[in-house]
Amino acid sequence: MAEITFYEKPGCVNNTRQKQLLIAAGHQLTVKNLLSEPWQAEQLQAFFVGLAVRDWFNYSAPAIKYGELDTESLSATEALALMLDNPLLIRRPLMQSGTRRMAGFDINAVTQWLGVDAAPEAPDWEHCPKQTAQPLPS
Repeated sequence: MAEITFYEKPGCVNNTRQKQLLIAAGHQLTVKNLLSEPWQAEQLQAFFVGLAVRDWFNYSAPAIKYGELDTESLSATEALALMLDNPLLIRRPLMQSGTRRMAGFDINAVTQWLGVDAAPEAPDWEHCPKQTAQPLPS
């Protein structure tokens, strides 16, 4: 099985479920705090290879959720600068095993890469379950 460096937001419900799935599949995790990691632009960008800039972002981040940031209009350089300044913007988790890196937890990609077995009826592995609850009208 793989040794995986798993960058998470501590306390994130989905990151906890993702780690449990990987551990249950027999993988060894080294867990790091995505928010306090001393990122460099080149190091961070390596996790996003093959993704459109808009797909680098955590859409649960307040700046995006509340419309303060338009991810569609950003260049890679601008996106990385914003993420270095505000790591909450980074799509998570970030995972690395050997030279392979991944941003987010697309269950199909994770299954192909790491051989996890997630039930088809399993909940959304990437989007925060807290975001699906809508406030009641007043």
